[in-house]
Amino acid sequence: MCNACVINSVKKRMINRRRFFKLSTAAAVVGNASLLNLNAGNSNASEAIKVEDLTHTLVESFPTFGGEQQFFLESVYKFEKDGFNSNIIRVTEHTGTHIDAPLHFSKDGKSVDEIPVENLVVPLVVIGIKAKAVQNADAQLTPDDLKNWIAANGDLPENCCVAMNSGWDKFVQTEKFRNLDDKGVMHFPGFHPETTLMLQENYKVAGIAVDTLSLDFGASQDFATHYNWLPSNRWGIECMANLDTLPAVGSTLIVGAPKHKGGSGGPCRVFAIR
Repeated sequence: MCNACVINSVKKRMINRRRFFKLSTAAAVVGNASLLNLNAGNSNASEAIKVEDLTHTLVESFPTFGGEQQFFLESVYKFEKDGFNSNIIRVTEHTGTHIDAPLHFSKDGKSVDEIPVENLVVPLVVIGIKAKAVQNADAQLTPDDLKNWIAANGDLPENCCVAMNSGWDKFVQTEKFRNLDDKGVMHFPGFHPETTLMLQENYKVAGIAVDTLSLDFGASQDFATHYNWLPSNRWGIECMANLDTLPAVGSTLIVGAPKHKGGSGGPCRVFAIR
């Protein structure tokens, strides 16, 4: 068979597959709209579903905790020459918007492939500490912040993710995202370890999330929040984006976590439905 015939045949099959998936997706959206509205806390079934992307685009210059490059992209096949595009990617697990699996800071915690899928589609709670972060880059989400949120919004939803919104995501393409001082110490907000202990002892929470490079605040020397939280077989997400687009409560978080065996975490596509 000639090359042109092969290409035309492949194109025809691809068009048919695209049409099939479009129809399937449309049917799934219609069939599950009511369920998604319920999960997102919407009482009006006819209310339009909004999807918010909470993921930063991963680029080779994305800032990292240690400062070194952790994402590499190599173009292997190009459409002009080969008729299709394909790349090789090399990435450290804890790069960009990513999940920390329990195994990341424990000897025998769950690896990323072992996290139950029902713990990756959960109610989302957003606690804002932007005012504190403006005044102090070392601000932390404290037990008092959690108590104040509960007083204003009610109890935490069962099996939720508690996300810290410090407004730090807007610095992601600047030096302030790492915010090094003259001694090489980073300064950015995070969870206070006492808050994670409070969440463990009093609430059923699937995970926590931050819009910074670490669950711990930047100047931490002992990673107390990591060591308090992850060994309890709960997960964390770092480098969240666009939390300002979401209400304090009422959204459903969907974590598109990777599933490689024995992984301590990995880059994710994270989004919320409300």
